[in-house]
Amino acid sequence: MAPPVARLARLSRTASFSACHRLHSKSLSDEENLKLFGKCNNPNGHGHNYKVIVTVRGEAAFSPWCQGAEPQAAVCTYRGRVGIQYVKIDPVSGMVINLADLKEYMQQAIMEPLDHKNLDKDVPYFAEVVSTTENVAVFIWENLKRLLPAGMLYKVKVYETDQNIVVYKGEETISER
Repeated sequence: MAPPVARLARLSRTASFSACHRLHSKSLSDEENLKLFGKCNNPNGHGHNYKVIVTVRGEAAFSPWCQGAEPQAAVCTYRGRVGIQYVKIDPVSGMVINLADLKEYMQQAIMEPLDHKNLDKDVPYFAEVVSTTENVAVFIWENLKRLLPAGMLYKVKVYETDQNIVVYKGEETISER
């Protein structure tokens, strides 16, 4: 009999929240902000009904010789040996993650800090960071990453509108020099 196959899966869940903000950079003059952000620089702000899709992947499993390798790597090399990282559906529960747990993590990471808030005034993160949808996605990613098991978070997709969408996968960072 062949050994059981580890099935790979990604699971997505949505959340919606309403928030207002003003696109304004402290690094720019009022005139530069108005030119760059247009009506979104309105001193009174404006609001959105955001939609967020969070995608997770099953628990990471590594070849034994991958210990000490970068956990996000799909293929790792350690001490001259090559190993494969894979993600799997739990064979006992049949789930990537318990949906009740994911719902609670999203409540803590998205809904509690952002829903019905003025992002610039009510969320400390945005006191120094422009509240663009790109930065909202990063904020959500960082919050979820602290709550979810290591390596499980795959993607955060934020819809500011039906036409304006940001996808953030976390590992795509650029170091400042």
